[in-house]
Amino acid sequence: MKPSKLLIKYGGNAMINASLQNQIAEVIFQLVQQGHQVCVVHGGGPFINQALSEAGISSEFIQGQRKTSPEAMVEIQKTLIGEVNANLTRAFSHAGTQTVGISGLDAKMVRVKQKLLHLGILEDGQNETADLGRVGEIETIQPNLVEHLISAGFVPIIACVAADKNGNSMNVNADDFAGAMAAAIQADYYISLTDVDGLYSNFPDPESIIKSIKLTDLTEMYGKTIQGGMIPKIQSCEKALRSGVKNVLILNGTKPSQLQDYFKNGSIAGTTLTH
Repeated sequence: MKPSKLLIKYGGNAMINASLQNQIAEVIFQLVQQGHQVCVVHGGGPFINQALSEAGISSEFIQGQRKTSPEAMVEIQKTLIGEVNANLTRAFSHAGTQTVGISGLDAKMVRVKQKLLHLGILEDGQNETADLGRVGEIETIQPNLVEHLISAGFVPIIACVAADKNGNSMNVNADDFAGAMAAAIQADYYISLTDVDGLYSNFPDPESIIKSIKLTDLTEMYGKTIQGGMIPKIQSCEKALRSGVKNVLILNGTKPSQLQDYFKNGSIAGTTLTH
C-alpha cells in the first residue's frame, strides 16, 4: 500500500495492557518505516476513571460523554498529559519511533467552547440540552505544529485537552478531537482503535459485525444499532468523512494485527465507513 497520512485514535482497554500497548507501538513503528506519516490522538477513559475515584470524584456520563466539573478537570489534565501522554510517548519511543507528546494546549493548536449536548426536541419545539461542564466543543484547529512534525518524520501523540477563549482548560471527547484533527490535516485514513472489532448489528454476535456502512445509512442507525459509547465514535467518523478524509476504519486495538494486516495486504477485520 502506498505511503499515506494516517490519523490513529487510540483508547479503550488496549491502553491498559502494557503488552498490547507495546504491540501497537511496534506496529506504528513499522508503518513509519514503510513511509506512512502517522499522528496519534489518545483518550484515557480507564485512567481518568481511576484518578477521579482516587480523588473521591464521581463519574457521570450522558450519551457516552463524560460530564466534567472544574475539580474533575484538574485530575483529568494531570492524568491525560502527565501520565497517559508521557507513558505513551515513552513506549512509542522505546519501539524506535521518533515521538513528540503534545496536547491541544500547545501552540494554541485547538480552541474550544463549552459543549452543550443536544438531547432532542421538547414538546414546545425547543432544543433539550445537557450541560457537560468543563467539556469542550472544538471551534478551530491550527494544524501547523502537527503538520510540521509529521513532515519531519516525527509521530505526534496528542492528549485531548484544549483551552477556551478565556484560557480555561477543557476536556475534549477523544473521538471528537480525533475526527476533527483528521479533517484538519486532511488525513488519507482516520482509524479509530477501540476495544471491539467494529460496529455490530447485534452485539456481541461476531456474525453480526457490519463490514461497511455508507454515510446515507447512518441517520436511521443512531439509537438503534449505534448506541452508548459508539455514538461519539461514529459521529466523529461521519464528520471526518464529510470534511474531506478519504477513508475511515474502526478496528480492534486489542488486536494490533488488524492494523498491521490492513496496511500490509488490505485485509479489513473491522468496519469501514464510506461515502
